Amino acid sequence: MAPFLLKLVSIFFLSILFLGRLSRIWSKKTSLPPSPPKFPFIGNLHQLGDLLHHSFRDLSQKYGPIMLLHLGQAPVLVISSAEMAREIMKNQDSVFTNRPALTAAQMLFYKCQSVGFAPYGEYWKQMRKICVTNLLGVKRVQSFMFIREEETDFFIKNISQACSQQSPINLSDMLLTLSNDILSRCNFGTRRENRRIGKLSREVMHLLGAFCFGDLFPCLRWMDVLTGLTRRLKRTSQKVDALFDNIINEHVIKRENQNQNSQENKQDFVDILLHVQKENKLNVDINKDRIKAIMMDVFIGGTDTTATTIEWAMAELVKNPNTMKKAQAEVRKIVGKKRKVQEEDIQQMEYLKCVIKETLRLHSPGPLLVPRESVTSTQIEGYTIPPKTRLYINAWAIQRDPMKWDRADEFVPERFSESTIDFRGQDFEYLPFGSGRRGCPGMSFAIAVVELALAKLLYWFDWELPNGELKEMLDMTESFGLSVNKKIPLHLLPSHYMA
Repeated sequence: MAPFLLKLVSIFFLSILFLGRLSRIWSKKTSLPPSPPKFPFIGNLHQLGDLLHHSFRDLSQKYGPIMLLHLGQAPVLVISSAEMAREIMKNQDSVFTNRPALTAAQMLFYKCQSVGFAPYGEYWKQMRKICVTNLLGVKRVQSFMFIREEETDFFIKNISQACSQQSPINLSDMLLTLSNDILSRCNFGTRRENRRIGKLSREVMHLLGAFCFGDLFPCLRWMDVLTGLTRRLKRTSQKVDALFDNIINEHVIKRENQNQNSQENKQDFVDILLHVQKENKLNVDINKDRIKAIMMDVFIGGTDTTATTIEWAMAELVKNPNTMKKAQAEVRKIVGKKRKVQEEDIQQMEYLKCVIKETLRLHSPGPLLVPRESVTSTQIEGYTIPPKTRLYINAWAIQRDPMKWDRADEFVPERFSESTIDFRGQDFEYLPFGSGRRGCPGMSFAIAVVELALAKLLYWFDWELPNGELKEMLDMTESFGLSVNKKIPLHLLPSHYMA
């Protein structure tokens, strides 16, 4: 039996080599981008680990910055350089405007009717315009200043109570609550005391990044039932739907009871959506599911990602105490004897802004951005990209490219002090919020929250790891989803700063 098994194994591996060589020959003939050898049926799935952005980066180092993978039956284009990102997101942005209709997005975002996942077209344009004008635009973000200040003050008060007890805090959970409360008040006009939406948002982000048989092997969609993914998606979507139904019903009752001429209450985002639905002056129908899809979009795009950015910033500062002291010294000098951190002060905090930029470089909220899909066939660098090819731009790899960044894997905020590089989508070596038509519209909103919360954390408290742990012991392992948060929540011991 031993010689027979040896022959069988040899034939198996020779077959793999032959298929790999055949694949490369075929790619050259059809001008497809470079691709690693693949197994029949599963394609390149066996070459991927739990953290896709790491796996994609490792493969791109061998096969190049433009690489075609076959994940099951799905062709996937992976971009890992600033030059290739510029070509796609600037020169060929119109070709890659669509989103793939993934199972999780279909179930959680009301058949992909949200701004983030809707196909490119008139509906998407109208809804994006409403979101930017009424919630995410610069003027609207400035009008929410009082909400950010009140909620961050409440957040600091809760940390102060822990200081008096000299006990460590789960800063990760507290940041998620803070982000949730700010978005709740801006969207719904009130803080949701039950905190359900914050936990649901993180659950949704993980589900969006979960492995789904149906997305890669349509004939194996039934496997998602066996793995429990379908059940988890249904359960989460039902929870979200029930919560949003309650919120919308509350707003409908409030509108019915409110005097039409009354100016007592400012309209929140749900009020605006209901007003748009009632007026019906757009070229698209705004039904209840579409309103809920957009509500979902705003929360998922703003709750978990904002909290995660502050979480990573604090983790990096704890690991780099000299950087922490420098940032605290700037904040405390500018605030001075006022004993109150205000947004107008933050405009002078250049080093704090550098800390945030460096955090976004090393820990991009969406390391692979949100996947796109080609509308038609196109040519990139002489390679043919077929229609319906999924696109991942590996912002995490681009922002750690040693050819573009000195000491690429180190936390060095000073690199931005003399740099004109910004996160607004024009510098393609730095894309924490994406670029082009599908760039994140919530950038101004998120940055305003991150800056104020981080400034207050640095002003009011000194920070240590609990139980005398050394900074080298802080676990920086990532947990993969559509956004990447710390796998182990950040527990820190705060102490009051004595001016």
